[in-house]
Amino acid sequence: MDQSFAIQEILPQDENCVIAVQCLVFVDNVTESRLLGLVERTKEHALFVFTHRRMAITGEDVTLEDIFPISNDFAVVEVSSADELSFVGADTRVRLNFQDGELEVRLPFGSHSRLFLSEVNRAWSDVCKSPKEAPKFEWLHKYRKASKGQGGIKQTLVPLGTAHTKISQHKKTGNSLNAVSRSPVEGNKRVNSGVEHPRVESGPESQGKVKREGWDELKREGRDDLVRQSSHTASNKATMLAMPQFGLRDNLVRCELLKNEDIYTYLENFSFFLGTYNVNGQTPKEGLRPWLGSTSTPPDMYCVGFQELDLSKEAFFFNDTPKETEWMKAVSEGLHPGAKYALVKLVRLVGIMLLFYVRNEHAKHISEMEAETVGTGIMGRMGNKGAVAIRFRFHNSDICVVNSHLAAHIEEYERRNQDYKDICSRLLFRQHDPALAPLAIMKHDVVLWLGDLNYRLSDLDVDNVKDLIAKKDFETLHSYDQLKRQIDEKAVFVGFVEGEIGFLPTYKYDTGSDQWDTSEKCRVPAWCDRILWRGKNVRQLHYQSHMALKTSDHKPVSSLLEIGIKLVNEESYKKTFEEIVRSLDKMENECIPSLTLSTREFQFKDVKFMQHQAETLTLHNDGQVPCQFEFIQKLDEPTYCKPWLTANPAKGFIAQGGNMDIDLEVFVNRSTATELNAGRQQIEDILVLHLERGKDYFLSVSGNYLPSCFGSSIQTLCQLRDPIQEMPLETLRELTSSGDETRTVIIDKPLDIPKEIWQMVDHLYRNAPKQGELFQQPGLRSEFVEIRDCLDTGMPDSLPGSNHSVAEALLLFLDALPEPVVPFSLYQQCLECCSNTSQCKKVVSLLPQCHKNVFNYIAAFLRELLKHSTHNNLDVNILATIFAALLLRSPTKQDLAEKRKTQEFFQHFLVQDLS
Repeated sequence: MDQSFAIQEILPQDENCVIAVQCLVFVDNVTESRLLGLVERTKEHALFVFTHRRMAITGEDVTLEDIFPISNDFAVVEVSSADELSFVGADTRVRLNFQDGELEVRLPFGSHSRLFLSEVNRAWSDVCKSPKEAPKFEWLHKYRKASKGQGGIKQTLVPLGTAHTKISQHKKTGNSLNAVSRSPVEGNKRVNSGVEHPRVESGPESQGKVKREGWDELKREGRDDLVRQSSHTASNKATMLAMPQFGLRDNLVRCELLKNEDIYTYLENFSFFLGTYNVNGQTPKEGLRPWLGSTSTPPDMYCVGFQELDLSKEAFFFNDTPKETEWMKAVSEGLHPGAKYALVKLVRLVGIMLLFYVRNEHAKHISEMEAETVGTGIMGRMGNKGAVAIRFRFHNSDICVVNSHLAAHIEEYERRNQDYKDICSRLLFRQHDPALAPLAIMKHDVVLWLGDLNYRLSDLDVDNVKDLIAKKDFETLHSYDQLKRQIDEKAVFVGFVEGEIGFLPTYKYDTGSDQWDTSEKCRVPAWCDRILWRGKNVRQLHYQSHMALKTSDHKPVSSLLEIGIKLVNEESYKKTFEEIVRSLDKMENECIPSLTLSTREFQFKDVKFMQHQAETLTLHNDGQVPCQFEFIQKLDEPTYCKPWLTANPAKGFIAQGGNMDIDLEVFVNRSTATELNAGRQQIEDILVLHLERGKDYFLSVSGNYLPSCFGSSIQTLCQLRDPIQEMPLETLRELTSSGDETRTVIIDKPLDIPKEIWQMVDHLYRNAPKQGELFQQPGLRSEFVEIRDCLDTGMPDSLPGSNHSVAEALLLFLDALPEPVVPFSLYQQCLECCSNTSQCKKVVSLLPQCHKNVFNYIAAFLRELLKHSTHNNLDVNILATIFAALLLRSPTKQDLAEKRKTQEFFQHFLVQDLS
């Protein structure tokens, strides 16, 4: 969660909290948690230190304790020990050096800490670039005298720049700063090392100290590697902290090293234990050793995935659960007793959690660790379904591990396919070189995919399934498996392998037993819980379920894989590296890069709202040297392309004689639809493809957009009796050009509400009042396309698709409104009166007539749904949470406290009839 919201609440309007990170500090011989916030005002920056509650959500949760101005005397030095640096999962210790003092803090390992350090780095670099214009920090004076209770600040701070006493700090004993920066290539040679670093003194007492003239030289250069390591280590964790800039030469070397990898690497096998367990919201009731410790020898790695960790509404809406700690402890205690393991990473999205453990002796060979999550629930956002994933480099092999929970119900296999494709396209890992495009799942040497994939057995009733199970005829039973059929049809998991299934279906059992489901629903047994892999040099040693565990209605599954990992022969690597550098020197002096483009004109016809279109541009390196390209922004434009267009990848590297395909993708969403609907923007753009050390190429992109009710305003749609695509573009432009759509009248009597809203709500009112999981289970993408086209063209007469698809279309419609149902101008009043029913009613009475009609219409429909709550399982809290976020959107960034107030506001209209 972004805790900068809490800090921003107590700051004046002209001050901005750029980023915040939770850390540990040493206070009176005790380690305590603090919140660090980087605060900016008129290009001056300072670090604010706050005490805070367990999770800082609002301004009431934080108390300002200290402020460190980022001036010429400020610096950050990484002081982690060699042991800490060798373990990739360890926290990062950094020392904040400021005028007359220093403070040591411990930052959690991960990309957010690196991003925080990068932002601090940028602020410090700006100061160094203008040494004669020293910041004055006059805006900080008011904080010195802040009295108790004022603006959330609970104490009076000591004068800025004096020695601090509250937090344990050290008086400076000299100008001791380490300016050593790690190279992206291990060893003593640096790639593209254009700067000579200050000399580091040796000896335990001088470790981390650098001659002052070296430090001053770095400041004069405005160097960007603010965070430096204190000592040399074989681990490349320091590279991840420093985030060095990689130039063309670095990428040339990297590319050539990759091409020649077989020369300097060799394979060694390591064992990976993969486990998946849907725990059905239960707490650990039994030891996990029968599952996790079932191998004869200790595995080298554990990747353990859970689903449905917590089924409570608090976990669903706020992603907070105590069960994370309970299950993590159970896993740690259940690992194989024959080795010692370190927890490297934990990542969780609502109830989907992935734990990654390695044997202690392997930890120093783990690097480039990243974690990401993606929700595939309703509107593609809710995290009740989706995936969590990690990626890392082990020795010289890139590994990705995905734990997913796909859509439920036997008939929803297409939705599961869609979830899989969404995860593959949306789950991207940022790289440590910021210039490189994010890494997709499939861009790894080995991909390990586990989880409750929820694919069922089709075309067999429960008796037939149980009969085949009794005969242990798993081969016949597997032929009816939906996942097998979808893989055979190449609909999902193309290129993946799953071992032979020789165990009982893992779902559904009566909790606490080995009995198949005896409930009224009597679920058909199925292999919901699966483990697959993709990549070379992988051999499965076992694939089994574990019947001894009875906590859940699922059984856990495990797979033990033996994976050939690429290790580096240091001598061969050094020789290869030196040969590459010598050949590059020669090529760079003799050759100019050159490209051939497959085409320079791209046409996108009939672009529609939320419908992806792509054209492929093929680049061929016809020069005599490898080349690096990038799409660059045009003069006076903030980005290289219009917001509805992307180039994937937007930058890259092509070896000599090589090709690269670039997808030019057009996708219109809520942020771009309004301008295109009104005709103020067109599908037109010019892209500039820049070749490093070469020339620029210009690409023309054109097309046409079909206007949609999605992204059009309520006022505009109330003026249209006919479908929007039957209206002349000039009419739509006239409706929206004046800035006040109520002045332009197309029909004598405007509609009370947009006909599109009426169509969707009426469809749900007639067909879905008792539909389970309405507004919580996503629909199908293909059905949304049909629903959108029906609304935009008037054909067919009735809405197609399932109830879930229509419900999701309604939410997407509300989300895409350029001005929400409750206009932005009244948002603050809604927050202020959220606890008073009559005041809330008064605010609604102030809405423009068509907005008020829509608000009341939707509220009345939702109250009708609540009358059937025994069937659809909806309640006031669920509906308020979902719809308040759409009807009362914030004009700026919304924090959790505001979200709760909007929900409280809307609840008044769900619990009683206010008409």
